[in-house]
Amino acid sequence: MAKYVFGVDVGGTTVKLGLFDESGTVLDKWEIPTRTENGGVNILPDIAASIQSKMSEKAITKEDVAGVGVGAPGPVDGNGVIHKAVNLGWSEMNLKKELSTLLGDMRVKGGNDANVAALGEMWKGGGQGHENLVAVTLGTGVGGGIIINGKIMTGATGSGGEIGHIHVEDEETEACGCGNYGCLEEYASATGITRLANRKLRESDKDSVLRQGEVSAKTVFDAVKAGDELAIEIAKQFGDYLGKGLAVVAGVVNPEIFVIGGGVSKAGEVLFDYIRPSFEKTVFHGCKDTQFALATLGNDAGIYGAAKMVLD
Repeated sequence: MAKYVFGVDVGGTTVKLGLFDESGTVLDKWEIPTRTENGGVNILPDIAASIQSKMSEKAITKEDVAGVGVGAPGPVDGNGVIHKAVNLGWSEMNLKKELSTLLGDMRVKGGNDANVAALGEMWKGGGQGHENLVAVTLGTGVGGGIIINGKIMTGATGSGGEIGHIHVEDEETEACGCGNYGCLEEYASATGITRLANRKLRESDKDSVLRQGEVSAKTVFDAVKAGDELAIEIAKQFGDYLGKGLAVVAGVVNPEIFVIGGGVSKAGEVLFDYIRPSFEKTVFHGCKDTQFALATLGNDAGIYGAAKMVLD
């Protein structure tokens, strides 16, 4: 009987791997470099070799393993086909089939990394006890993962949950990384908060600690906590955009809870003081009781969610 499962989170710099037992206890975790040169041709063979090496080290046979779950940065459909992963150099590829072949036909399941991380937070993180949730990652961009009745909502091509690209501003003149204008990611990500701050500093002559050094999302919220008026204005802009964006999401999928993670979430629950007013003002009345919580798994959310995909 199978006793183990592997969870894999493929990032642009490193691949995180975890060995779990079937109860979800992590027994070991480690990283390998992501070799993105030559169109990322080495990434899956490296993952397979690393898993096989760990199995050898732990005296684990193929029959002992229920399977391998993989989260990757791109749209992954229900058949395990990834529809382009720009950061990895991958074009369309059957992630599930190719890794399974490299592992001697071991069972493999694949998903988008943000969706997989959301599953991890539902299972062992900030969303425990809830089967309907939206995980929001506020990092370099804005990622999202939607869980409905305990299952990832992938959509037709695996692009479900791309909440960072909800349109929230008609007057934007700078393009988002996706090529559109006025995406939520342009205001609620770490880079988006920095852009809002720099715009505010140019437009206002108000004194602020933010004029004394390099501006970042961290320095903005540190200044907010210190009572800096200009920083508070920036936080209100951030919260207005994110609150409205999440109200749109809530009206579509009606989650029990939003779980907020990523680098910006390190500011803590002060974020909710700025998100909730806009959210409660604009959300459909049937969704007003949606809860907010901070993610708790950090960089391990992906490996937990990948393991959970296999156990499900």
